[in-house]
Amino acid sequence: MSDVDTLQPDRSIKLLLDPYEDWARDENIPIHEDFGVDILAVETKRWDRFDARGAFIHVRGRGDFVATFALDIPPAGKTSPQRHLFEEIVYVLEGAGSTMVEAADGRRHSFEWGPKSLFALPLNSRYQHFNSSGRARALLASTNDLPVVMNLFHSEKFVFQNDFSFAERVGADKHFGGEGDFTSVRPGSHLWETNFVPDLANFGLKPWEARGAGSSNIAFILADGSMHAHLSEIPTARYKKGHRHGDGMHVFAVNGSGYSLFWNDGDQDFHRVPWRHGVMYAPPHLMFHQHFNTAPHPARYVAIGMGSRRYPFTNLRRQVIQGAEVNVAQGGRQIDYREQDPRIHAIWMKEIAAAGGTSDMGKYIDESSYTNGDVT
Repeated sequence: MSDVDTLQPDRSIKLLLDPYEDWARDENIPIHEDFGVDILAVETKRWDRFDARGAFIHVRGRGDFVATFALDIPPAGKTSPQRHLFEEIVYVLEGAGSTMVEAADGRRHSFEWGPKSLFALPLNSRYQHFNSSGRARALLASTNDLPVVMNLFHSEKFVFQNDFSFAERVGADKHFGGEGDFTSVRPGSHLWETNFVPDLANFGLKPWEARGAGSSNIAFILADGSMHAHLSEIPTARYKKGHRHGDGMHVFAVNGSGYSLFWNDGDQDFHRVPWRHGVMYAPPHLMFHQHFNTAPHPARYVAIGMGSRRYPFTNLRRQVIQGAEVNVAQGGRQIDYREQDPRIHAIWMKEIAAAGGTSDMGKYIDESSYTNGDVT
């Protein structure tokens, strides 16, 4: 143990400051911190900035660039108009309503959203959210790069009161109507460019077998942003391959139910997070994780973070995109089924049986050595 004192943050001499976290505390709304969070159940409080209710969701693996806040709009309510110099991708957890976006040239774009819609606000465009229900709240989850923007400029006025126009970010009119442009790249990297996806639960996906067990996927380019989102599906009674990447990739369960396992090299045990719609988590930096579907139907999740297919932002993100399917045995970041810890499938056999289902992994793993979830 070193006897050298560890430096601690000191505001009196401006040492080791975190402008984003200071700003978040000053907003006077709840800050929820955990490995995974059920956003549908979190406490929200009046947020003066938005003229609505809100809460920050700071999960363990959020990293340096990205965080999430919940925006709770009361029945028949609306937010105050906003514009800001950070990107955000919004996932609708509950309720229905509309959003109006005003471009710098005065053109207005309005679109209606409902549960499981996904949309991006073009950078620094003026916008406003409206709850169309007179009886129920609307709950939105905004995953955004405000942490890196605030920590870079450490000026609230610059971030929220800047009138610079990014006209090229607004996109085509059809991108506000649920239409988009498809670009075929290769499995795992096919692109859909738009600003608005009306329903993630029914959006068409493309096969990505290399990621495991008949999975499928699509990557989104949203409002020409540096932030990324992709939608993945796990077939019934199957699970994906273990993998790892940089931190900050916020994962939202869209439908179905199941669990994810997390571990670092050398760990004796796994960390388990159960999920269903409303639950969000972010795998910590280079921590292995694996997703399992125990629902009686296919399960989907959307992952949102920094570094899009178009603008990777970091070299690590670029490497992950280029070699997402390379197994660890070849120097990559994915674990093939035949190389995974045998305990993983043993846990799976117990979990799928407890959910009343039967494993459909026989095509990928020899299950003859597993009985009632035990390795024999």
